[in-house]
Amino acid sequence: MNRVSQKRYERTLSFIRKQVPDCKTILDLGVQNDFSDILKRSSYSVINTEGEDLDTEYDLKARYKNVDLVTALEIFEHLLNPLSVLQNIPSDKLVASVPLSLWFAKAYKSKTDMRDRHFHEFEDWQFDWLLEKSGWKIVARQKWCAYSGGFGLRPVLRRFVPRHYFVYAEKIR
Repeated sequence: MNRVSQKRYERTLSFIRKQVPDCKTILDLGVQNDFSDILKRSSYSVINTEGEDLDTEYDLKARYKNVDLVTALEIFEHLLNPLSVLQNIPSDKLVASVPLSLWFAKAYKSKTDMRDRHFHEFEDWQFDWLLEKSGWKIVARQKWCAYSGGFGLRPVLRRFVPRHYFVYAEKIR
């Protein structure tokens, strides 16, 4: 794990601990990843939606019960319809992050992995609106920069322009 990822994981874990200190069981949307392992080592019980296509199988309430928190970290930008998934979250607590749309970079598209593409890159107000429309109230939010080194205008801008938007939200409906 590189230094940039490690710092981001530490900040994410700190954000979760601060916002949901009594959390024990987490449904982590998406495949198991390095951060899922960090959560497990931090005494959380973690379930991933491994292998599910969240664009077509979004009725999470029927499959996953008794979870304290749902995490959706860098997931919603890949979905064609994140509204349906947000409406079917099986918890009243959500920690989510999305990449912010940057004026100096196009939406991300992997050349080798068809699933590793961004259908959405949000401005903060757009993600706020999506959460509101799907029945969530944002309790806390943070923006983080994603500097990963390098030379040139884009790497310099990434030091100062936030790339990741994190929210803690609670269900209101």
